[in-house]
Amino acid sequence: MKPDFGVVILTMGKRPEDLRRAIDSVLAQRDVTVDVVVVGNGWEPAGLPDGVKAEGLIENVGIPAGRNAGVRRVDGDLLFFLDDDASIPDPHFLASVKGRFDSDPMLGLIQPRVEDATGAEPPGRWVPRLFVGDRTRSSYATTLWEGATAIRRDVFGAAGGWPGEFFYGHEGIDLVWRVWDAGFTCWYAGDLVVHHPVINPLRHEEFYRMNARNRVWLARRNLPVVLEPVYVGSWVALTVLRVLRAGDKQALGAWFAGLREGIGEAPSERSPMRWSTVWRMAKAGRPPVI
Repeated sequence: MKPDFGVVILTMGKRPEDLRRAIDSVLAQRDVTVDVVVVGNGWEPAGLPDGVKAEGLIENVGIPAGRNAGVRRVDGDLLFFLDDDASIPDPHFLASVKGRFDSDPMLGLIQPRVEDATGAEPPGRWVPRLFVGDRTRSSYATTLWEGATAIRRDVFGAAGGWPGEFFYGHEGIDLVWRVWDAGFTCWYAGDLVVHHPVINPLRHEEFYRMNARNRVWLARRNLPVVLEPVYVGSWVALTVLRVLRAGDKQALGAWFAGLREGIGEAPSERSPMRWSTVWRMAKAGRPPVI
């Protein structure tokens, strides 16, 4: 019998205790069946529980491409992606997710609410809407925190999967936009919780460069031509304001280097969204130019 969920857990093997917590939280899920693979990005997973598959990648191919590699190893009409430092506190979580997909055939993707298990205040960027407000309130999702994502397998295929060339940064927005353009909706479930520590994204050495490059690629891959400069321009203005306020001129230099890279190198698989999708996303709370 086909499992309910194909679960992909991505890791570089540097957080063994966190990884085991993530795996155990998936295996503890009740009233659903799961097919689990641990993808080692530049690492061969070892010492996994019985029944958990291992997919070792020779080199670190980046977060989105690593997740894509895991999809090929698992069965299930629903997919669930979980970072190795995230975990599911409720054993009925995946059953609740499945029930929501079963009850709404046009629901394509679900992101749960993210909490730090220690009680630290989560950042607003973890709530995938323009105005955060009450984090427990559910709503349409117009961006994505990628660390715990549920999606229909056929919708994932229609969206083209995660954009592998992004390596790190904004791959979730790309996926959400393409799910909307495939005619489905994306949902933020404020009543469903996963745990993840509050961390500083600046811990990634290439944060500013990839942040800027992928903003441009996001627009070039997905937006009608006339909207590309509107989207990129709004983020240039916002980033310059933020970085100058922080007084980090070196970071600003790295960001503009990434901006030039995104303009100079064309991304693959351009598929501009329909104007009807732009309108649907605007009605959902955030037109794809902000």
